[in-house]
Amino acid sequence: MGDEWAGSDDEIARAVLAGSPNALIALDRDQTVLVWTPAAERLFGWTAEEMLGRRAPIVPGELTAEHNAVLERARTGDQVTLRTKRLRRDGSVLDVTVDIGPLVMGSSVVGYVCVHHRAAAEEAASERMARRVRLVRRLTDVVGDINAELELPAVLDRIAGSLTELTGADAGGFVLIEGERLRVVSTHRLPETLKDATAGLRTSLVDKLLRTGKTVLLESHGLDELLWAELTGLHTIALGLAAVGGRPYGALYALYAQRKPGHLELELLELLAGHAGIAVGNAMAYQEAVRQRAHEQAVFDASADGIAVLDGAGRVIRWNPAAAELTGLPVDDVRGGPPPFPLPSPGEKLTFQLDTGRWLDVVSARVEETGEMVVDFRDVTRAKELEEAKDLFLATTSHELRTPITIVRGFASTLDARWDKLSDPERRSAVHTIAERARSLGTLMDHLLLGSRAGADELKVRVEAFDLAERINAATLGLPELSDTHRVEVEIPGGLPWVKGDALATDIVLGQLLENAFKYSPKGGLIRVQAWPEDDRVVVVVDDEGVGIAASDRERIFERFVQVDSGDRRRFGGVGLGLYIVRSLARAQGGDVSAHARPGGGTRMRMVLNAAAPIGTDTPVW
Repeated sequence: MGDEWAGSDDEIARAVLAGSPNALIALDRDQTVLVWTPAAERLFGWTAEEMLGRRAPIVPGELTAEHNAVLERARTGDQVTLRTKRLRRDGSVLDVTVDIGPLVMGSSVVGYVCVHHRAAAEEAASERMARRVRLVRRLTDVVGDINAELELPAVLDRIAGSLTELTGADAGGFVLIEGERLRVVSTHRLPETLKDATAGLRTSLVDKLLRTGKTVLLESHGLDELLWAELTGLHTIALGLAAVGGRPYGALYALYAQRKPGHLELELLELLAGHAGIAVGNAMAYQEAVRQRAHEQAVFDASADGIAVLDGAGRVIRWNPAAAELTGLPVDDVRGGPPPFPLPSPGEKLTFQLDTGRWLDVVSARVEETGEMVVDFRDVTRAKELEEAKDLFLATTSHELRTPITIVRGFASTLDARWDKLSDPERRSAVHTIAERARSLGTLMDHLLLGSRAGADELKVRVEAFDLAERINAATLGLPELSDTHRVEVEIPGGLPWVKGDALATDIVLGQLLENAFKYSPKGGLIRVQAWPEDDRVVVVVDDEGVGIAASDRERIFERFVQVDSGDRRRFGGVGLGLYIVRSLARAQGGDVSAHARPGGGTRMRMVLNAAAPIGTDTPVW
């Protein structure tokens, strides 16, 4: 440990408390002040000497009940955050946010720790976040404008002009990496003489940035000898690396003479630089195609985007393979006629849905040399579906949360307001309802967490041998008593082979499949669980006599956030994550889950897992 940390633990603790920017107050169980930091002195006006050993008079009288209730929650181990008001020594009222938690010594709660933040600071942080959102939205518009341009000079001018707008720089420039040289290809608020100026790469800030392995660099020293010193008063350069296909392509220079860049400006510079490299690369590739007609066909045919070339009257004269694949129309069907979608104005983008249901983003540009129109379009169907799925997920989740929260709030308010007027059975019934709804909220939160981990490929499972028959018996134990209208049958042959997988993950899968069997057979009926060996795998099926699943939906139900709208299943609610999690957990173990029609009506859910040993051999003892 260095000399700067040579003090005792007590000295370090005192230094931490003294240096804390937030007002920290520690109270004992009787709310007597134990700790009153310098920040608390500054915020409330009383000194530590005045407050230690007494109750702090900072809680307004009308908020005493609220304060006591929050302390009681903290006493039970909760961490509580609330927006409230507190009194200063001069009688003024402060809007504050207070974080309150238990003060624990050993295994006992001996008091409370209260950290106070000025609400104004939070509002300032919110304003900074709102500003960031506005700038990021503007960046999106700028990138759209840049990508809509196909002429290189216009792209370069838009990049340099947008640089100063987004980062607040006093001037800016864009350089290309050409072998061992750099060339200035665009400037803004700088002398025109700097355009096309060159310099060696190895003695430049770009080389320094490349050697750091980062994508942004901030430099404030040794600027006088750089060509950018043409900007009077230059004191800071922010540099952002532009790359295309993972290869360094150029760099954006943001020059500051009046103000200093912050982290937000650096973030926007980094994002713009990445888009700038792509935009410049696209524009240069397009111009090269115009100049070198011999190579045009290869570029045209190899494009993953649909590309059409129209004559001056708007008739299709060229139609690449991707265009035929995206629209389902071969070139012979469209040549000589208009394209099968409306055209946006040059520089604008149009999103259009074909009769096949596929969504296209369409942009166009006029070739001044020939009077022709080049139309580029790409498939954005998946993006549209994801957008709609997210909207449905948010709406459904809000609905699923609102009902239990409303019930919990209503019963809690009733208990709070009418405790003494309620009988003991009535109070117990209300508390039971609150507990049940809290459990349902917990289950929903678990599903959301598992769904997010599955979507990020972060589900962790342990693959080891375990007794699947034992897990099935445990999952079905007690199920017959849960419903008067359902019958449960479990058929497991003796000597069912052990499987390789994760026993806990399999418990979750079985529990969800059984829950769905009950949920989607509201009129009751037989629920049968069967298992048997098959090749080198073990199969488990859960049958119900419920509403069933349409054939077209038997794969879609395993997608994240999908809510099946057909049939009777949609009325049962849910956020569309249960079966997505089930399949993700099964596949993470090397198995799978699928949905089928049950003979005679209803649904059969089929899970397969790998046997721990080849079928026909003795299961090892683990």
